[in-house]
Amino acid sequence: HIKAGPRWKRVLGWTGPVPRPRHGHRAVSIKELMVVFGGGNEGIVDELHVYNTATNQWFIPAVRGDIPPGCAAYGFVCDGTRLLVFGGMVEYGKYSNELYELQASRWEWKRLKAKPPKRGPPPCPRLGHSFSLIGSRCYLFGGLANDSEDPKNNIPRYLNDLYCLELRPGSTVVSWEIPPTSGPAPPPRESHTAVMTTKGGVSRLIIYGGMNGINICGRGAFSEVSAFKTCLPGFPGAPCAIKISKNLDGAQLTWEPPAVTAGTITDSTSAAEGRQDGG
Repeated sequence: HIKAGPRWKRVLGWTGPVPRPRHGHRAVSIKELMVVFGGGNEGIVDELHVYNTATNQWFIPAVRGDIPPGCAAYGFVCDGTRLLVFGGMVEYGKYSNELYELQASRWEWKRLKAKPPKRGPPPCPRLGHSFSLIGSRCYLFGGLANDSEDPKNNIPRYLNDLYCLELRPGSTVVSWEIPPTSGPAPPPRESHTAVMTTKGGVSRLIIYGGMNGINICGRGAFSEVSAFKTCLPGFPGAPCAIKISKNLDGAQLTWEPPAVTAGTITDSTSAAEGRQDGG
């Protein structure tokens, strides 16, 4: 008997208000529900949509409380019926380090004020970071910061810092900590992936891939015309100005080079581990 492998199937025939196309959004699951928030499509999306996998229906819950602004490339985790949103891009060149909680049992938002670490500053505003939950702790790693005071003048800074957000079950009191680490730290990056695993009482945060200063299309300083449309405006590596001019042969497309052209695509995998104590 040959065991069948995973099988893809396109979901069709849904009902309800379907989210518009987007990128940079996040989704988590609560039992049979998929909760989708934020993202980007000609601006930052601030919509919250929920998909019921059992009934093949979309719906928009009536949220209340401290409703956050739309954001993209943020951190999103699910702890029971409590969802946590951290950071992300809230408008062009402007990133966030705000922390919000959504209690899905009553669709109520609340802005949380986390206590700062005992040693060191709290996380700076960022996007493209990873935010991973294990037990009662959320681990924040890396991302991209903007060191310019003017959001229109993007000065990118890639991050490889590690923070731990301590949660208290049934409480909105949270606090940041900077866990002591050993061994060589992973290079700075954003738009990577991270997962938490636990085996034999030892927890591991496994980080894979990401980007550090290269054109987001992966084609160096300039992109082919057909590929440029996949670049994300405002991100390092995208041309800072585009000009289309007509001539006898048709049209000519020219652009100014990006401010940041150096860097490498990070394809390494790193792991941090530690023994779980009460989380």
